[in-house]
Amino acid sequence: MKFFITGTAGFIGYHLARRLLDEGHFVDGYDGMTPYYDPRLKTARVERLERSNGYRHYVGMLEDKEFLDTAVDESQPDIIIHLAAQAGVRYSLECPEAYVSANLVGTFNVMEAARRIQPKHFLAASTSSVYGGNEKMPFMETDRADSPMTLYAATKKANEAMTHSYAHLWKIPTTCFRFFTVYGPWGRPDMALFKFVDAIENDRPIDVYGEGQMGRDFTYVDDLVEGIVRLVDAVPVEGSPVLFEEGVDSLSPVAPWRVVNIAGGQPIGLMPFIETIEKSLGKTAQKNMLPMQKGDVHQTMSDPSLLNALTGYVPETCVEEGVSAFVDWYWDYFADK
Repeated sequence: MKFFITGTAGFIGYHLARRLLDEGHFVDGYDGMTPYYDPRLKTARVERLERSNGYRHYVGMLEDKEFLDTAVDESQPDIIIHLAAQAGVRYSLECPEAYVSANLVGTFNVMEAARRIQPKHFLAASTSSVYGGNEKMPFMETDRADSPMTLYAATKKANEAMTHSYAHLWKIPTTCFRFFTVYGPWGRPDMALFKFVDAIENDRPIDVYGEGQMGRDFTYVDDLVEGIVRLVDAVPVEGSPVLFEEGVDSLSPVAPWRVVNIAGGQPIGLMPFIETIEKSLGKTAQKNMLPMQKGDVHQTMSDPSLLNALTGYVPETCVEEGVSAFVDWYWDYFADK
């Protein structure tokens, strides 16, 4: 099949594109290569993708509608997967305009391209952050998600609503997936695992927010990609019956649209996570214990039942294995730098 994927220079997009190329698919990638973090890491990812004859890369911003339209028209994809976004919960406190521009205007432009092309399936990334102030655990797709705690979360919730409207109006089969604290090799430098490993390796203290009393449903990147790949074939159909217990499937009653959590439902405390990193590095971290930051939540936990019902799959990589894989990549990547 032919895939058009936004964000292939990014962490998750790179892994997804590589998986699809390895399976013999054709992938056209689109990315703005912004300086939100070191563009050299993005360039290194793209260079590896371009080793495949099945990959073509477009450098452009989501906000550049004319160029985005040209890329999609040239691609004529069977499947569109929209991963590109302005990421980062904390950065949304410093530069909110970037989130409105990339996540709202940019997503609208991708939706317009999908409206013209009419792909077999349109898939778009959302986030567990949309659950916001919800205290009910685990998070289920049919729970209310009306209390976002950051602008980042608010733009992602808006993306879900926007794609739903286009699925209804133009009958575009659409799946939004909610990611939960993804980690692994080639991860972003602004993510906790990268920051912790880099600081510990270079004998700098790490900042531990919430006094270490937080928990996250960490999801290894290969598990996330497995979930996405399987969901490609789980095309929502308007008016189809729910899959299992009444009210659990998030399928829309008026559109071929649903939202799906991709996570294992096994949250890990922040301190045990740090201990795992220390064991993998063979070094003890110097810790600055700090209060919660604005926009942070105490815990995230997915209910993976819908993902399992749709795909027969639930992420299962243990944090020890995932952290070890990241550390090996980190040592290799920075060996010559």
